Amino acid sequence: MTISAVAITCTLKPSPAPSSSELIARQTLDALSTQGVRGEMLRAVDHDIHPGVDRDMGDGDAWPRILQRVHAADILLLSTPTWLGQMSSVAHRVLERLDAEISQTDDAGRPSMLGKVAMCAVVGNEDGAHKIIADVFGAMNDIGFSIPAQGSTYWNDEAMGGRDFKDLDTVPTAVADATNAAARNAAHLAQLLSQQRYPAYE
Repeated sequence: MTISAVAITCTLKPSPAPSSSELIARQTLDALSTQGVRGEMLRAVDHDIHPGVDRDMGDGDAWPRILQRVHAADILLLSTPTWLGQMSSVAHRVLERLDAEISQTDDAGRPSMLGKVAMCAVVGNEDGAHKIIADVFGAMNDIGFSIPAQGSTYWNDEAMGGRDFKDLDTVPTAVADATNAAARNAAHLAQLLSQQRYPAYE
C-alpha cells in the first residue's frame, strides 16, 4: 500500500514569495519520499479559507476542497512560521477548521481523522518552536490524529537573530537529523495504521 502525505504550509506570504515554512515542509516531504511516501503541498494563504468551525462555511469557502486532500492522505504535515512566539494566524485557522472533524464519525463511531498521522514543522528567527509544536500536536491529537515519536522538526535562529531558514547556506545537521527522524517515524506509524485500524468506539 502506498502511503501519502499532504503538507499545509501556513506562511503569511502568498505565492510566489519565498517561504521558509514552505522550504522546511518541502525538505520534510523529501525525507518522507525516501520512506516510500508520496507527498503534495499547498500554501494555505493562497486559498480563501473562511473563518469558522464547520466543514463548509459556504460562499466560496476553499476549505472543503482542501479537506478532501487531507482525507485522501495518510499523513498531514502542518508547517508554520513563528510570530510573536506563536504559530501563525493561518495555522490557527487550519486547526480551527479541522475541529469540525471531531464530530464527523464513521459507522463505528470513529472520528474521521482517526488513523491519520500528524507531523509539525516550525521555523522562525525567534523562540517558540517547542510551544508551537506542543500546541499543534495537542490540537491534532484532540481531532483524532496519531502523533509519531519525534514527529516534528524545527529551526530557530539564535535569540533575537535576524536570519531566515531559507537564507541559510546549508541545513544544520541537527535540523536535517530531526527531519529525517520525523519522516521515518511518521511513515512507519502511517504504515501500521493503514494495516490495522483503531477499534470501534461503539
